[in-house]
Amino acid sequence: MVALAARARSRSAVGPVPTASVVIVDDLYDYRTLRQLEETTMFVVRPLRATLVLGGSQSVDVLDPSRVSSTPVRRRRGGGGLVLVRPDDVWVDWWIPHDDDRWSHDVRESSLRIGQWWSDALSPHVNDVRVHAGPLEGEVAFRLVCFAGRGPGEVFVAGRKAVGVTQWRVREGVFLSTVLHAEPTSDVLDFLRLVPEGLVDALDHAALSSLRALDPMKCWSTSQH
Repeated sequence: MVALAARARSRSAVGPVPTASVVIVDDLYDYRTLRQLEETTMFVVRPLRATLVLGGSQSVDVLDPSRVSSTPVRRRRGGGGLVLVRPDDVWVDWWIPHDDDRWSHDVRESSLRIGQWWSDALSPHVNDVRVHAGPLEGEVAFRLVCFAGRGPGEVFVAGRKAVGVTQWRVREGVFLSTVLHAEPTSDVLDFLRLVPEGLVDALDHAALSSLRALDPMKCWSTSQH
């Protein structure tokens, strides 16, 4: 089992800094431990409270420190934009070592495989499930928030994005991270320093609350991969 990384203490060389002007960002996982795993491992993650997760190369400057307040901020390894995860979200990650038959050097193929696993899990319970097989799509300005665009392997229900996918690749293997939100996440915009025009509409996505009669844990317990 790989625990989320512990929060580090922040120190300033110029003395105390008002907390309202600083956003402390920690790693989402203990990635050094993660990449030492020798077997393919699936993680079902449940945060204790709402948490903001930045993309691997995303600047913390996209956040408004005065709005972040006590909300934890983490950074994941891998691409994509900001995500607001909550305890009731279905957050499922996989670590696949390079010597596993399911590992691939092809970035797109890896994402499509994970998307198909999600599709296999959802399709018996939800109609019109599609895996996006095309390239990254969406306005560049909207990519600061993950669920405002679409990428290879991401899952759509009735044309609305339901599952986001991102991956981190190292010589030991690939780590793929996915989430199906329990509720709409338009309130993630409340934490941004600037909200591009049109992003509110682009962020419309499917969620557990809109996929009625879906038991996510039952989906995964009956899906074998």
